[in-house]
Amino acid sequence: MDTPRWLLCDVSDLTDPDLGDLGALARLQLTARRGGGELRLVGAGARLRELIDLAGLTEELPLADC
Repeated sequence: MDTPRWLLCDVSDLTDPDLGDLGALARLQLTARRGGGELRLVGAGARLRELIDLAGLTEELPLADC
């Protein structure tokens, strides 16, 4: 079994994220998965975490444990 390739995306500068940002992250995850990888978000603030949860994307846009 291959080791998963993670793409860590630092989102700490998204201080006032909106649905456009969420859509861009979802497209980035799709691109990563098509290439055999997985996107993990680093530094997500409370507002972005809330948007991810409200959109039902917590499994699609997971946070990194670092």
